[in-house]
Amino acid sequence: MTLPVTPSFRLDGRRALVTGAGRGIGLALAAALAEAGASVTLAARTLNEVEAGAEAIRAAGGKADAAMLDVADTQAVTDFFASRPAFHVLINNAGTNRPMPMQDVTEADYDAVLDLNLRATFFVTQAAVRRMLAEGVSGSLIHVGSQMGHVGGPNRSLYCASKWGLEGMSKALALDLAAHNIRSNTIAPTFIETPLTRPYFEDAAFKASVLEKIKLGRIGRVEDLMGAALFLASDASALVTGTSLIVDGGWTAE
Repeated sequence: MTLPVTPSFRLDGRRALVTGAGRGIGLALAAALAEAGASVTLAARTLNEVEAGAEAIRAAGGKADAAMLDVADTQAVTDFFASRPAFHVLINNAGTNRPMPMQDVTEADYDAVLDLNLRATFFVTQAAVRRMLAEGVSGSLIHVGSQMGHVGGPNRSLYCASKWGLEGMSKALALDLAAHNIRSNTIAPTFIETPLTRPYFEDAAFKASVLEKIKLGRIGRVEDLMGAALFLASDASALVTGTSLIVDGGWTAE
């Protein structure tokens, strides 16, 4: 009897790009891909952070380089992809949030959140895909969404709008690109403790309200997302496209 062989989670010989990779979730996902053998480019607006991250990955035995890139600058994005060979894996992680009641939202707030979370993600993905198509490269597009792309939340009108939009965009991309064997999926985390979110949890009432919704009873850690990203990047998910991997401890199950 010949048993089926589990598809590999390894990424040897593949090039990967992670945006917003200076710290927190982006750095963790870059480390996960590098550990699996990918050559990873860490990109962010602040060069010293991604340089430190890339150096840490290399010190751990991985392959990594750093690039300063403002994903909201469409011309800079175009130039960036024109100067490099196609990537096999793209993780769109750069994003922002401005929590507030909807009646307090200004046009500047709207533009800041939607431009980075949705517009920039689209045009980064478009530039990456154009390069992939030109070189005949297949691969995986992974967009870091949120559980707030599946439910609503108080003071999250802009964030929900951007992350629900991201879910729809990813599904449409999956249909556009399936014939080229380029897959598109999202990872939708719950609240993850990072340098950016840690101050929020100093508010005991806010932390209690979050823990009440996360049925597994704890705030997420960046490590909780590393396996999800590796799965979607690798051959282990070869038939997975147009869907969302929700990593929310049960928040959206209720």
